[in-house]
Amino acid sequence: MRTLNYAARGVDEATDVLAFPIDEQPADSGPRELGDVFICPDVAADVVEAAVHGTLHLCGYDHETDDSEMLQLQDRVMKKLDTPK
Repeated sequence: MRTLNYAARGVDEATDVLAFPIDEQPADSGPRELGDVFICPDVAADVVEAAVHGTLHLCGYDHETDDSEMLQLQDRVMKKLDTPK
């Protein structure tokens, strides 16, 4: 994961999750393949949360620029996933 993070982002350390979109289609263009999510279980505190986080990035969210919108949505999704069925 360290090598992948360096190649993609120029950061020379392992990270919990990386997301790589397949294409740059607008979200309203219909069904499509979003991309790939890579998770490092040795770094991720919660693999499910890392998967949700990476998927939200593939959906166009960016917690570094969106005034906490992505992280709030991530929290809501995680709460829904914890609800017994």
